[in-house]
Amino acid sequence: MQSTHSTSLPQVRSGVLSYLSLFTSIGTLLCCALPSLLVLFGLGATVASTLSAAPWLVTLSHQKLWVFAAAGLLITGNFVYVYAIAPKLQVKNRACDPNDPATACRTASRFSRIVLWCSAGLYMIGCFTAYLLGPILMHFDS
Repeated sequence: MQSTHSTSLPQVRSGVLSYLSLFTSIGTLLCCALPSLLVLFGLGATVASTLSAAPWLVTLSHQKLWVFAAAGLLITGNFVYVYAIAPKLQVKNRACDPNDPATACRTASRFSRIVLWCSAGLYMIGCFTAYLLGPILMHFDS
């Protein structure tokens, strides 16, 4: 019974970190990147109606440095966990057979990596839109 609990713990931690990374990167998109993109495409009324329906987005956007920092730390921590710590734990605990590609560990690891890379992609899009798109457009406007 002890070995079952210890082998499932790394999978649970990996899943939690993956989902936290995904949700924080989506948060950076919602608070900071999406409104800028919508205004860029002439959809300012959409932004106004969204902000009236979800006024907490204004508070998030005022704290965008902290939101991006927290999301970046979670995503970085998830990269370290998925690519460095989890494989060592799986070998140490003999949780997975390294020669069997159809194990549940491989499927969970693959899913965690997909979610992680999606989170990182969303985060990069959010960073570009929130911090770089405005200065780039101002440069071309002048």
